Amino acid sequence: MTSAAVPALLSDVVRSADRFLATAARLDEERLRAPSALAGWSRAHVLAHVARGAEAYIRLLDEAESGGSGTRADATALAEATASAVALPADELLADLRTSVDRFVVRARTLPEPAWEALVTALAGWRHPAWFTLHRCRRELETHHADLDAGYGSAEWPASYVTWALDDTLRSLAARGFALGTVEATDLGRTWRLSPHGPSPAAPGHVLLAWLAGRAPASGVHPAPLPKPPGWPLPPVPGW
Repeated sequence: MTSAAVPALLSDVVRSADRFLATAARLDEERLRAPSALAGWSRAHVLAHVARGAEAYIRLLDEAESGGSGTRADATALAEATASAVALPADELLADLRTSVDRFVVRARTLPEPAWEALVTALAGWRHPAWFTLHRCRRELETHHADLDAGYGSAEWPASYVTWALDDTLRSLAARGFALGTVEATDLGRTWRLSPHGPSPAAPGHVLLAWLAGRAPASGVHPAPLPKPPGWPLPPVPGW
């Protein structure tokens, strides 16, 4: 990908954000405090996490434009900020989420074109071009939208997102020698070859991705048994 593809990808991010925010807006105080699909997290935790994630992505775009490291929050500071947001009343938490996501979109729209090619550093320490931040943001929105367990599941993930996420995930798994042979997304007309050995699962793309992302058991993917995927998301295999 190059900076020329940024406008289309940013439009995908905005659509993902609009869907996520629409679901969040339907959560009253009681539903907000109910468990999400993530163990130990309420739906409020999910909203607060996405809000703080959007702010972290803004800092990466600032870094791309300035050419420096910028102001970075460590994992402890992010956890504390998330915990503070979780305690907000429903209307304030939704406003916080909306403001953070809107600020990210505005920042992306105003980033000079050359800056999209600059390398920035993820909190985990790996480097990527600034344009990959848009992929990360879209992945965050789509994954955590399903995590809300509020009527939006993996079957609602756009096919373009599923295809990209499978490409990215399976490339990383192949580089790590993960024990799969071929992987077939039966509804997408796509097959990936990871290694000469191991089982070769086949299922609809969103089912494969939900399993690889730790959001669904392997029972919907055949044949069994299948190896347990590593923690997700994985750092991408550098191709830049």
